[in-house]
Amino acid sequence: MCLVVSLTARRAAAQAPAAPQPTTGFQDGFFIQSPDGDNRLVFGFVGQLDGRFALDDPLPIVNSFTIRKFRPTFSGRVGRYFEFKMMPDFGGGQAVVADAFLDVRFSPSFRVRTGKDKVPFGHELLQGDAFVLFPERSLASGLVPNRDLGVQAIGDLWRGHVSYSAGVFNGIPDGTSSAGDVDTNSAKDLAGRVTVQPFRTTGQPPRALTGLGLHLGATRGTEAGALPSFKTSAGQTYFSYGAGAVASGTRTRVTPAVFYYYKGFGGFAEYVRSTQAVSRGLEARDLANHAWEVTGSWVLTGEAASDRGVRPRRPFDPEKGQWGAVQVLARYTALRVDSDAFTSGLAAPGASQEARSWTIGLNWYPNPWTKWYATFERTEFDEGNAPARPAEDVVLVRFQLAF
Repeated sequence: MCLVVSLTARRAAAQAPAAPQPTTGFQDGFFIQSPDGDNRLVFGFVGQLDGRFALDDPLPIVNSFTIRKFRPTFSGRVGRYFEFKMMPDFGGGQAVVADAFLDVRFSPSFRVRTGKDKVPFGHELLQGDAFVLFPERSLASGLVPNRDLGVQAIGDLWRGHVSYSAGVFNGIPDGTSSAGDVDTNSAKDLAGRVTVQPFRTTGQPPRALTGLGLHLGATRGTEAGALPSFKTSAGQTYFSYGAGAVASGTRTRVTPAVFYYYKGFGGFAEYVRSTQAVSRGLEARDLANHAWEVTGSWVLTGEAASDRGVRPRRPFDPEKGQWGAVQVLARYTALRVDSDAFTSGLAAPGASQEARSWTIGLNWYPNPWTKWYATFERTEFDEGNAPARPAEDVVLVRFQLAF
């Protein structure tokens, strides 16, 4: 009797369907996912080795290779509606937390994000770090806050024709990221942006106006303490505030931008204005700095341009005579500091009032996850507290792995 029961149990176990197993694979990142898709873990990575070489005499910078970014990334979701991202950065010989946030996804049109992420403001700066066209962003992004801690609402409306994000953040100076991840004062910044793509469509082939879009961002808050300094792409500081000058009141920023992608062409233009109350002793001013840029690119090998890079139709494979995709690009950008910073003595000795740079470059995409940059950039300066400093001529190269 026991033998019969045992044999019956074994047959039932053999005939029972196997329990669903997690799935694994690679889809622009290595992933493991539960059978129902409600739980998913993705491992990604962004690594960038840069070379910076000045062509001037005397050298304005130290010619050097550097690990610009080294970012293992962990993202995914748990319990279907909760998504997360954790991204430390070990580039530049330092360890910092670049991104760390949790999303609660109510619907495609509304999610709530808490933690550290890019401030929803500048168009160029909101482009993914792996997808920027040049090794460094433009002078205009020097007036844009980078990563900060806060709470924001994010969503896409009307089938993706409108996207938005807006929230409350600790508040950081122009062109910086939160360093200690703890606010230095109790005041907070309001920040938001909206992007409109009125002709967006998923149809193929793309229509002439499919890739046309408008972006508008703004921030407002009260800042006390640290002020920004402004640097070139190669890292030369050309403007800083004088000793004793501090932020001491209302700060507002606004940035309109327009972008357009069609077939192999991609380009955008952006203007940024940042106004900050600054004081030094009994001297106080509301200073308005402004900057702008125009960027254009063309994919020579026929692939489509986008704000998420180029995906080669013929990935690198020398045995098959395939070499990936090649893109040429150019940019002009300028940043001008309020003249009151100089007439009131708030600028540091030797500071320049304006910087203007033009850049040309060539990007090679062997496959969707590797990219080689090569650019030449010339930056010219206008005098401020001293005679105009010599122009800066640099070659920037980058070798990137990102998935």
